[in-house]
Amino acid sequence: MRRIGVFTCHCGLNIAGRVTSMKDLVDAAAKMPEVVTAQDYVYMCSDPGQAMLEEQIKKHGLDGVVVACCSPNLHLNTFRIAARSAGMNPYLLNVANIREQCTWVHSDPVKATQKAIKIIRSTVERVRGSIELNPLKIPVTRRALVIGAGIAGIQAALDISQGGYEVVLVERNPSIGGHMAQLSETFPTLDCSQCIMTPKMVEVARNKNIKLYNNAEVCELTGFVGNFKAKIKQKPQYVDPSKCTSCGECSAVCPVVVPNEFDMGLSSRKAIYIPFPQAVPSTYTLDEDACLGLVPLICGKCKEVCTPQAISYDLEQEIVEEEVGAVVLATGFDLYPMEELGEYGYGQFPDVIDGLYLERMLSASGPTHGEVRRPSDHTVPKEVVFIQCAGSREPDRHKPYCSKICCMYTTKHAMLYKHRVPDGQPYVFYIDIRAAGKDYEEFYQRAIEEDGVQYFRGKVGKVYEENGRLMVHGTDTLTGRKVEIAADMVVLAMAAEPSKETERLLQMLKIGSGSSGFVQEAHPKLRPVESITQGFFLAGCAQGPKDIPESVAQASGAASKVLALFAQEELFHDPEIAYVDEDLCIGCRICVGVCPYSARVFDEEAGVARVQDVLCEGCGACIVSCPSGATSQYNTTDAQVASMIKVAMGEADV
Repeated sequence: MRRIGVFTCHCGLNIAGRVTSMKDLVDAAAKMPEVVTAQDYVYMCSDPGQAMLEEQIKKHGLDGVVVACCSPNLHLNTFRIAARSAGMNPYLLNVANIREQCTWVHSDPVKATQKAIKIIRSTVERVRGSIELNPLKIPVTRRALVIGAGIAGIQAALDISQGGYEVVLVERNPSIGGHMAQLSETFPTLDCSQCIMTPKMVEVARNKNIKLYNNAEVCELTGFVGNFKAKIKQKPQYVDPSKCTSCGECSAVCPVVVPNEFDMGLSSRKAIYIPFPQAVPSTYTLDEDACLGLVPLICGKCKEVCTPQAISYDLEQEIVEEEVGAVVLATGFDLYPMEELGEYGYGQFPDVIDGLYLERMLSASGPTHGEVRRPSDHTVPKEVVFIQCAGSREPDRHKPYCSKICCMYTTKHAMLYKHRVPDGQPYVFYIDIRAAGKDYEEFYQRAIEEDGVQYFRGKVGKVYEENGRLMVHGTDTLTGRKVEIAADMVVLAMAAEPSKETERLLQMLKIGSGSSGFVQEAHPKLRPVESITQGFFLAGCAQGPKDIPESVAQASGAASKVLALFAQEELFHDPEIAYVDEDLCIGCRICVGVCPYSARVFDEEAGVARVQDVLCEGCGACIVSCPSGATSQYNTTDAQVASMIKVAMGEADV
């Protein structure tokens, strides 16, 4: 027989205001089997509430507790810590969710009360059948893996390294820097992007605690929090960074000319090249896809002129293994393809471009040295239309979410265009302006008042060409009149979407994503930089569209979580995991295939499936797929679940 205490939380009016009375819940709970005390409190999660919980556990000698309150995702661990402090095994405490699953979804107090009592009763039944458990102990490898080296990945890597720990930084491109390296200036201060980015890039290159793999990608990650093994595919660069002097002789003799992707095709590069002047590492790389041929060798001119003999055509792709204890996902974003927006004329008219294309035009170190030119005839555009929410906030055809950064970077583009072309006129079509950051509203007002940017609140219906100009048709919903502008150039503020690397990694790592494809955080308010899977942390646009300050802040937040993890001598894993009754296991291996965490292995010698305890997250996929009923989960056994259903349905004596 257990001695169970039930504690119901008012949660302000979230619960108390939706039931007939808290007394009704307490009275019903007091009559449940093995319940020796039932009480209510205004806020159980508060310090006095937890103190009361500890006191009652000691006073009544409780060996089981049910807290009827909000979601266990919020406070289960909070209450279990209090139970442990009172000397009770924390895994004999459970939460009855009577807020999200009851009072928040019911308007009838009588029905809400009845349902709350059933939820409490079923949770009491679960506690009655629970057993004492102890956390699993896990050693810690104090090295971190950061995937992606844009501004978020760079910041996270630097913060972790400054904490005294080694960092493995993996970047799929030849240089670190991400999209921020492509920008001209940053809002709202109009700082030169390269001026604030380059020192951080150089700091990464010179940091002895950071091991950089550029032109590489993570191809496999196994293990668990504190003990991951990463396989990194290092693509051949064909140039030895330790020997390359960046003299440029190899590029000068290369006969191949291809569009420069860093400059969005506005300039060209050779097959052997440095991505941009401030690139890190500052060494040449050979693009084997653009090269005339390596196997068999067709050209070979670059190697012939390389005095330090840094070039070797014999290098091959290699797989490098690294052991780490935590992983930071900083895989960034891509722009939604303009090909999806045919109504705006992309593909038909060369003077329809996206914001990143314009950034390279505006950059003083860019291909046009900061001069704005029409792609079609290279003349100076005198009237430019900026279209916001291009592909964003359109659930029927494109992306349903707000891309968050577009309002401000469009304002920046309009201002910078005006600075470059003082006699030009920028127009902006917008749905509404979202300027929520520090000094953002003032930046927007400055664009209107000082730079003469004209804003039209409304969507653009179509763009077509007439007499060499782009005719933009839209509606100003504030005045109710139609707007027609003969523009020289149209700039689309394309939606931000998860990078292709994000999608690939999520499938490989089996980490959850939201409906929009970005990495899903464990909790949007309380755990915004943690993944649902332990040991994975989120930084920057991998988790959702963000501006630079927010990306940097989240990267530092992720780094602080990693440092807190590494500060522990050993880690503890939740013991409420699956287990196998080997007498019932028939060796079908179905559970091995369905386990999303690779926690199942098949013991060939014994002919049964086994659970790798520290990998199991207790999701239950193996349990529902087991045809012989050999798999169960500690403290959520089939018998417990059946008993919970019976008492909730009133089919058992209570």
